[in-house]
Amino acid sequence: MWLQRASDIVRRIRAGDIDVGFVGYDMVYEYGEGDDDIVVVHDALGYGHCHLALAVPTEGRWADVSSLADLVAMPDWTPATPLKVVTGYTHIARDWFAKVGFDNYELCSADGALEAAPKMGYADIILDLVSTGTTLRENNLKEIADARMVESQGCLVASRKALRAHPGLLAVVRELVERLEANLKAKGYYTVTVNVRGSSADEVARLLTASPALSGLAGPTVSPVYAPGATQPDTWACVVSVPKKDLYRAVKELRALGGSGVLVSPMTYIFDEEPARWRALLDTLGVDAKDVPELLDPRTLQ
Repeated sequence: MWLQRASDIVRRIRAGDIDVGFVGYDMVYEYGEGDDDIVVVHDALGYGHCHLALAVPTEGRWADVSSLADLVAMPDWTPATPLKVVTGYTHIARDWFAKVGFDNYELCSADGALEAAPKMGYADIILDLVSTGTTLRENNLKEIADARMVESQGCLVASRKALRAHPGLLAVVRELVERLEANLKAKGYYTVTVNVRGSSADEVARLLTASPALSGLAGPTVSPVYAPGATQPDTWACVVSVPKKDLYRAVKELRALGGSGVLVSPMTYIFDEEPARWRALLDTLGVDAKDVPELLDPRTLQ
């Protein structure tokens, strides 16, 4: 594993120097330039959320500009006096302006501090990543409507050629996808363990499943608690998976059922059926898992 600049991860995959990378989708779009060799294996890793958009000054001739239509309709932009756009995303900019049919623009390259460009006078507007919008507001800039070019977050990408040429790599990527999907799913849940009194496991299970907040992924697990000297258990340890947003509701309902000693633990993984993204990758590569020994269940190789 190597830590590299985001742009270099994409470049190195295209060059064939690395096989797999974690990078923001904005970098894939910009530096991948539509290269068919780059395959997006997982497009939503849940971090680095942002979008690429146009922003204009809030004052002067820009005061009434709030949409792409307003911007394009300004009489200022001609072949002789084009709209000057400062950005580090020149490929995306050209692609997007071509799609919206606007030609009277000129791109100015910059690596950082784009927000200062309009006040310094070497650009009219900026095209940059926006997350919360705080930096724009601090620099008296505003994002205009209808000008979001790319929605971006962390993603897993790989080389199509490498995946096809190295079956062992496919097995590694499969495990990555399985772990990522299982971890992302687990982030939305807690494991809740509670002691509930009842005459039988069936009785306690019926009490729990009567509440949608306590039904878990497939139903609760109910086990007897053997107290010292007791001949018959009357307390049952119940384990249930609870969505994080429903945690307090679940705790209140457990208390109402006579539950005590509620323990809440974060989850790390929830492995379910084979991820759809894995099946989609095989379809993209035109690969049948049955033809790749490394992908088969070890028991099938005996």
